Amino acid sequence: MRVAVFSTKPYDQESLTAANRQHGHELLFLEARLDATTVGLAQGHDAVCCFVNDELGAAVLRPLSAGGTGLVALRCAGFNNVDLPVAADLGLAVARVPAYSPHAVAEHAVALLLSLNRSIHRAHARVREGNFSLSGLLGFDLHGRTVGVVGTGRIGAVFARIMIGFGCRVLAHDPYPEPQVRALGVEYVGLERLLSESDIVSLHCPLTPDTHHLMDAAALARMRPGAMLVNTSRGALVDTQAVIQALKEGRLGALALDVYEEEGDLFFEDLSDRIITDDVFTRLLTFPNVLITSHQAFFTREALAQIAETTLGNVTSFARTGASLHPVTAERVVG
Repeated sequence: MRVAVFSTKPYDQESLTAANRQHGHELLFLEARLDATTVGLAQGHDAVCCFVNDELGAAVLRPLSAGGTGLVALRCAGFNNVDLPVAADLGLAVARVPAYSPHAVAEHAVALLLSLNRSIHRAHARVREGNFSLSGLLGFDLHGRTVGVVGTGRIGAVFARIMIGFGCRVLAHDPYPEPQVRALGVEYVGLERLLSESDIVSLHCPLTPDTHHLMDAAALARMRPGAMLVNTSRGALVDTQAVIQALKEGRLGALALDVYEEEGDLFFEDLSDRIITDDVFTRLLTFPNVLITSHQAFFTREALAQIAETTLGNVTSFARTGASLHPVTAERVVG
């Protein structure tokens, strides 16, 4: 199949090219993000391969379908950027990568948590400038703390297991409790109780209409004063304005983000020679108790290889049978 690959970085091209040796598709690598202004680049391609910040609303899906595209192959787990009802109406198949390396994302969440708690990022900057003072770097023992895990799918389950290894008490909230997670000693509770009892809250749930701004002003007010919030899932799970207010008032003790609800204009690009015009994001950067990385939790060799293989496996299956291995529809998601 002819596949137009959007939002391509050098590491994407390398991993997809390596995986494609077993599949033999014709891949067109494009640096451009897919949106209404670039959709014409996919003209005549059987499939498009997209990432988290590509836009797949009606204004893009309709010309894709008219141009001969039959498959949208997402090289990510999330699909909140796709208008699934419109895709269904057009007969466009949508596929995703439900699992690549849950360890990659879970371990990055732990890295953020540890770095923020022990001020590793600030200490590193100080030492490089010859400042060896410990003032302002005081952290706390993780052992014995209560950690709340919101969402216990593959990533949340790995994160919970790691936290138990640190000697933490782990609470979880998920509409579909996992017996394997419960067997670890994790206690499933309501969200309100989880927020009120947890020293650390880590988000590992998908972005849906029900979870949009899950952490709003009301939820933040329920959190234990001084608690830490970690989000490596989707940016819009968190109401950024509400988080800023909680930080300003000192109610939220610390914030670690690998995602941001308006990240589309920022992440995955080198903007070091430009003025960042997102005032909300720049306000976040002023807080000493905030640590942000640019959607890199997935970014390991193992994860990239698995993403490429699963993505092209979806394309190959669609070419052979008319159905992908991991389809997504408005009614059904296949993991």
